Amino acid sequence: MQNTSAAEPATRIPRGMWTSGSVLFSYGFRPFFLGAAAWSILCIGLWAALLSSGPAIALDYRPTTWHAHEMLFGFASAVLAGFLLTAVPNWTGRVPVSGWPLVVLFGMWTLGRVAILVSDTIGVFPAAVADSLFLPAMLIVCAREVIAGRKWKDLKVVSGLAALSAANICFHILVIEGVRPELPIRLALGAYVALITIVGGRILPSFTRNWLNQFGRTDFPVPYNRFDGAAIIVGVVALACWTMAPTSAATGGVNAIAAVISLIRLYRWRGWTTRRESILSVLHVAYLFVPLGFGMIALGSIGLDQVSILHALAIGVVALMMLAVMTRATRGHTGRKLKASAMTTTSYVVLAIVAVVRPAAELVPAYTYEILMIAALGWIMAFGLFLAEHAPFLSRKTKSLR
Repeated sequence: MQNTSAAEPATRIPRGMWTSGSVLFSYGFRPFFLGAAAWSILCIGLWAALLSSGPAIALDYRPTTWHAHEMLFGFASAVLAGFLLTAVPNWTGRVPVSGWPLVVLFGMWTLGRVAILVSDTIGVFPAAVADSLFLPAMLIVCAREVIAGRKWKDLKVVSGLAALSAANICFHILVIEGVRPELPIRLALGAYVALITIVGGRILPSFTRNWLNQFGRTDFPVPYNRFDGAAIIVGVVALACWTMAPTSAATGGVNAIAAVISLIRLYRWRGWTTRRESILSVLHVAYLFVPLGFGMIALGSIGLDQVSILHALAIGVVALMMLAVMTRATRGHTGRKLKASAMTTTSYVVLAIVAVVRPAAELVPAYTYEILMIAALGWIMAFGLFLAEHAPFLSRKTKSLR
């Protein structure tokens, strides 16, 4: 998340504004990245246990629905919060949220996780209310900062939070009414992918250019221009069509176009030039799943299983990009070199393999259980490696200002 904008303020924003309490709440990425990784491991572990006839939990949500909710609105929303609470101050030049306001935000997120987990005891409606607090709170905080900083172009990111807030509330309403929440699942996943196409267009070429410049190279990525704007618009339209009518011919056509345009856009960023540094090249690999995902949605209009499409997007685009950003931001904002260790590189490789393997579970019915178990173990390994290496960085004082 460093250098997330080519137009960062000249004045460095103080890192860790809260000095009277725990360092964990001195900056937004610290508690949310730590919480997101730990919660995702617990959830996937519980999910694997449920598949193996383990203890039933959140029965009103049903196992598959609970799993989808906690990945989209538990794990992913926490990573997004950690990113935005760190990146938005860089974009706007305003002081980061820290201290007790950050404690309250993290407490809202934690309350939602616990409430859903014990919904069988407290009831689905109170659980839904508790869980619906966090994303609107994040929306208010980010909107306030963007408006106060007069960074109107960043309202696109705020609109993504609005879509996620609506998707989460809609999810709970449908669960209470006994209806499968397929539409809000697609809306939420589409919102994450759209945010990645927006923010990715900012950070990937910027990071790549900065890295190449260190070596005196001039084969830079193509700067942001109208093509990028058009690619984002086409992508958002394609995702909206998929959200509303996942198997229609029109959805297939527009997603096929989006796949080609997104692939051209990625090519313009010259990701192959970064292959020597995995903490950078993984961003390009994760973005490669964007055109692949659009292509799978196009195939969905002629019969490809929708669950496979969901997991290709959720793991390949969203989770892999989030792991890449979490490792980079944690190292960069705690005074460490922006260079991946062997442990970090291994976590990237393992999660990329999971992104390829997990969608096959529905395509090879004879081995569905085995594939699900392999994917679950891979996820736990990838984020376990992240915690093993980065939890000390997140919970201790910054080494030095960068």
